[in-house]
Amino acid sequence: MRVLGGIRLMAHLGGDARSTSLADVARGEPFALDWEFAREWLAGDRGLVLVLSVLICVVHFLFSGGYGYFRDELYFAACGEHLDWGYVDHAPLIALIASISRGLLGDSLFAFRFFPALASGATVWVGAAIAREFGGRAFSQLLAALCVVAAPIYLTFGNLLTMNAFEPLLWSLCAFIAIRAIRLGRPRLWLAFGLIAGIGIENKHSMLFFGFGIALGLAMTEARIVFRSGWFWLGGLVSFFVFLPNLLWQAGHGWPTLEFLSYRQAERNVSISAITFIAEQGLLCGPFAAAVAIAGLAFLLFSRPGRPYRFLAWGYFTVLTELILLGGKIYYLAPFDVILFAAGAVWVERALARSRHGWWKPAILAPIAATAVLAAPLAMPVLPLAAASRYARFWGVEKVRVEVQPVGELPQLFADMFGWEDQVATAAAVLQRLPTHDRERATLLVGAYGEAAALDFFGARYGLPKAVCAENSYYLWGPRDASDEVVISYGINLLKLGQVFADVRTVDVIRSPFAMPDNSNLPVYLCRKPRMSLHEAWPILHSFG
Repeated sequence: MRVLGGIRLMAHLGGDARSTSLADVARGEPFALDWEFAREWLAGDRGLVLVLSVLICVVHFLFSGGYGYFRDELYFAACGEHLDWGYVDHAPLIALIASISRGLLGDSLFAFRFFPALASGATVWVGAAIAREFGGRAFSQLLAALCVVAAPIYLTFGNLLTMNAFEPLLWSLCAFIAIRAIRLGRPRLWLAFGLIAGIGIENKHSMLFFGFGIALGLAMTEARIVFRSGWFWLGGLVSFFVFLPNLLWQAGHGWPTLEFLSYRQAERNVSISAITFIAEQGLLCGPFAAAVAIAGLAFLLFSRPGRPYRFLAWGYFTVLTELILLGGKIYYLAPFDVILFAAGAVWVERALARSRHGWWKPAILAPIAATAVLAAPLAMPVLPLAAASRYARFWGVEKVRVEVQPVGELPQLFADMFGWEDQVATAAAVLQRLPTHDRERATLLVGAYGEAAALDFFGARYGLPKAVCAENSYYLWGPRDASDEVVISYGINLLKLGQVFADVRTVDVIRSPFAMPDNSNLPVYLCRKPRMSLHEAWPILHSFG
């Protein structure tokens, strides 16, 4: 049956469709919506995949209210109040998501983490769908879904409002579309690939690494035949135009993100060897799921059924090489694991298909499920604080670090959820002690984006003005019309404050025992007698964090 726009309903996804040759990719077959594909997923054993997808959403919903707001969540909420096509340290989509989330659901932790939880459940579903595209049956789809559920890094991603929550979904969606474009010979699907890839770049610029890896992987394998299709290049053009507003913003602001990344690599990120980078990938997905991922590489590189999709393995090695050479953080590669889990699950299913023993399926699934239970307290606010601290020390979490700053009682993931309202309450107390005429014109000047975002988020309930800060995107927003005659400041080097003000006195100390060390025992200064205006001092105060 054919309808307007070249859309047709396909009654068969298996059989002859799976044997479509790569040569068919160059032909312009009509774009298809496969309703049967969706219907099959709701039948039989594949219903367990749906259960897992819903289950992981529910788990995140249940534990989303634990501890407090993560540093970056507060920052993205602040960026959502300054919607733009770009920011110094991240792409624009997360600010839009934060703005929509707050507008629809409010400011609770549950509201902040609602969309990340949904993205986590969708990623589980797409992981199983990729296994199906590779030729996997019910068990491989269930195994792939369980690996996505259990991976510690994905448990972390799905519980925070950050770009990382959406990145695995966007990468795996692109892979799913590319696989179907090749398997079914539907080159128009590259338009959808380009659209999702463009959205992915607007979510996080590391999608560029993924896109380059896929393109190079295609060029290195027989799948390079897709380059003959104009639809492939149109897909690339779609991706470029979706990315273009952010690209123009970057150019118009002097490429601040490149400057920011250069600083982070030189000053903040932990430098590790290539061997350590590779080895720690296993920690991010858990030892048993890591074995499935390795099997996935074997499936793509060496098996006959995986041969048409070998470009994905070379794409993985390309992204891995890029991140090692550029000094990326270890979790930057994690979004690719969904694809490897799916391929590895098919390899496991095929390898054991002839086994007459019924115990091998639970023997494979059980340790992966156990990993999820053991990893959850390290990835989400599940345990009471004292127990969480002991549990993290037991597993040696403090030994795996991506940034150089010291950590305290809690791992950085959890410590960055504490101290923010303590800072705001202390600043409010200092402000209230000022004479009325000083209080009305006082400015809150802080050194880091987390401190500024906390003031912007919690400050209204304390009657505080918006924060002034010269770090990251706050620098672009400037001091606005803030007074420089009476300034309450913290988080800025005392020598730097002395360059701007002639009178700097310590008036209080912010104490928060569970926060990161640099956010506890933090002096609060009262600054007077400015040597220059804040606008003149802005280059002096400028920093990256």
